[in-house]
Amino acid sequence: QVQLVESGGGLVQAGGSLRLSCAASRRTSSNGWFRQAPGKEREFVAAVTWTTFYADSVKGRFSISRDNAKNTVYLQMNSLKPEDTAVYYCAASLTAGIDTRRIDDYNYWGQGTQVTVSS
Repeated sequence: QVQLVESGGGLVQAGGSLRLSCAASRRTSSNGWFRQAPGKEREFVAAVTWTTFYADSVKGRFSISRDNAKNTVYLQMNSLKPEDTAVYYCAASLTAGIDTRRIDDYNYWGQGTQVTVSS
């Protein structure tokens, strides 16, 4: 079992920055961030394995990183836009080689943290 605890969400003006953190109870192979806006499906944002992956909508603005010593994954979000407003979820898998953009490939999920970007 893996427990994931997210932190760092909040309210920010457009153009601002936030950093989300996801602390895991143990080391995992693959880590991802997803988001879900009201009335929309949950969507892939970014993932890290031995390399990083990004959704086109956040490429160049968001950066995912992982501190293996702390079992913590970060999502640095810069140049935020109102359309980035959503509940952000971190996800983890103990299995290597997953499709990092696929929700069903992750076994463990955090509780979600709200990010609101005002215009």
